[in-house]
Amino acid sequence: MDRMTTTLITGANKGLGFETARQLIEAGHTVYAASRDADRGRVAADKLGARFVQLDVTDDDSVRVAAEFVRADSGRLDVLVNNAGITGVGKLGERIAETTAADMAHVFDTNLYGPVRVTNAFLPLLRAAESPVVVNVSSGLGSIALCTDPERVESRVNVLDYTSSKTALVMVTTQYAKAFPAIRFNAVDPGYTATDLNGHSGPQTIEEGAEILVRMATISADGPTGGFFDRHGSVTW
Repeated sequence: MDRMTTTLITGANKGLGFETARQLIEAGHTVYAASRDADRGRVAADKLGARFVQLDVTDDDSVRVAAEFVRADSGRLDVLVNNAGITGVGKLGERIAETTAADMAHVFDTNLYGPVRVTNAFLPLLRAAESPVVVNVSSGLGSIALCTDPERVESRVNVLDYTSSKTALVMVTTQYAKAFPAIRFNAVDPGYTATDLNGHSGPQTIEEGAEILVRMATISADGPTGGFFDRHGSVTW
């Protein structure tokens, strides 16, 4: 594109969102760094050289106001990265029975309904772009195939809320891709990356984790859509 690529990333104040923003800014994108926490978000945006947008993915009004801001500021959105997410209560094994419907709803509100709220609000701006792209950040823990393969580390994680929310997000991605063929919709698995989300226990660096987010955020109009990818290729799910 001759014009600057405009990109919005949710949960951009830390972790994978921050690193993805950093790399895309380095690649020449104008990045809207969206964060629920205004103070942390502004600090992060200043460090990045990004434009701060206050956006709570669980709040309809917040999402609407953010979309109105970007519309007034640029008139379009080339790339949307739905990155914001939470881990949930994380009840393991037999303690899964202690996970309540309310616990599930809380996690789904951020990890699944959040991307739906944000995507729907920004669809008019995405459709105004030349080669729009949406990247939904799922997880290997969202792959039924990986979670049932005893050779994979994912099979050793047994929780209800986080895993199921990430599986549902992959399906949501495929449905948007079919409904809007002019927009590239893909889900990504960053891999087990050291972030605040897991107490920095992942073996991958933040740069390695962000690699697939950046790659799928920069695909062209003839790139894949409706897929699920990690940095090694397609994810079986």
